[in-house]
Amino acid sequence: MKKLRCITLVLALALGFGVQAQSADDREIIADAKEAKEKLMAMDMGLSDYFSNAEGYVIFPNVGEGGFIIGAASGNGVLYENGEAQGMADLKKLDVGLQAGGQAVTEVIFFETEEDLNDFKMDEFAFSGEVSAVAVKEGVSENLNYTDGVIVLALPKAGFMADMSVGGQRFSYTPMNEAGR
Repeated sequence: MKKLRCITLVLALALGFGVQAQSADDREIIADAKEAKEKLMAMDMGLSDYFSNAEGYVIFPNVGEGGFIIGAASGNGVLYENGEAQGMADLKKLDVGLQAGGQAVTEVIFFETEEDLNDFKMDEFAFSGEVSAVAVKEGVSENLNYTDGVIVLALPKAGFMADMSVGGQRFSYTPMNEAGR
């Protein structure tokens, strides 16, 4: 009987009863996203209202970007609803134009409505060339407005990139409870 309960417990933990354990990479990205959020709010306390009142938001704590004429960027992040991590996100960017260099940034996207958030979660969300990120600095929250249901913030971390290009960003989303997460 004891052996049967032990086997049942092991199976229950392995199957997770619908709750999948996070990978080590996901845990690291979640920790980095939490740290990035704290840093952003310390820089501008007005951002806490956006984190509290947005329908949802995604934080990409480490986006690497580089290019010479043709540029690309990539990063992993965490999608939050009601302040709770709901899934993992992936960002890919490709652009062409006058650009040179490389940099690392933190990117945050706030979603104004449930529809905007659902578009992101259903992988129906992409940015074209006309959407630009607002550089985070003290007092930036005083002038933020949603454009097409989103606000995009960027906090440069390291490097330098001169950029005058056109392109787009594409995103994908995986809920935390899907296999492999």
